[in-house]
Amino acid sequence: MGVGDMTAACCGGFINIRAGAIIMKNGRFLMVGNSENDYLYSVGGRLKFGETAEEAVVREVFEETGVKMEVDRLGFVNELYFTGDSAYNLGKTVYEISYYFYMKTPDGFEPVCGSFAEGDAKEYLVWASPDDPVKIYPEFFRTELLRPERTVRFFSVDDREK
Repeated sequence: MGVGDMTAACCGGFINIRAGAIIMKNGRFLMVGNSENDYLYSVGGRLKFGETAEEAVVREVFEETGVKMEVDRLGFVNELYFTGDSAYNLGKTVYEISYYFYMKTPDGFEPVCGSFAEGDAKEYLVWASPDDPVKIYPEFFRTELLRPERTVRFFSVDDREK
């Protein structure tokens, strides 16, 4: 958890506000993996206090890919409950609101850097496709990115361990 991140302790758990990027190329979408987990997640991260979701996604894309991209449009809002699996939230309930933005992917786009660190975990970028067998978050990317729409879709997911 970084300084100024929009994460707050609440009732023994945490509330996160996050912005994610949808970066597409040749029918695939750019995702992040790390050395501590067996799943992929969207490029992006928590908002910093004082920035908008659009500002956050532009910053996060630059930090993770080395490329400055513009936002095309908001595609999804995802309300999510899950059980934390990182050092700061391990076993805790997390309530997260995520804004997913389609980015204007430049012609010939290739990430400048393919790996970076988040805390102690080494992260790396991966081009994923809807039929890849690995678990991805958000899961709705598998179906929704096959036929992108111009509307904003809302998803509510509860992935807490019961």
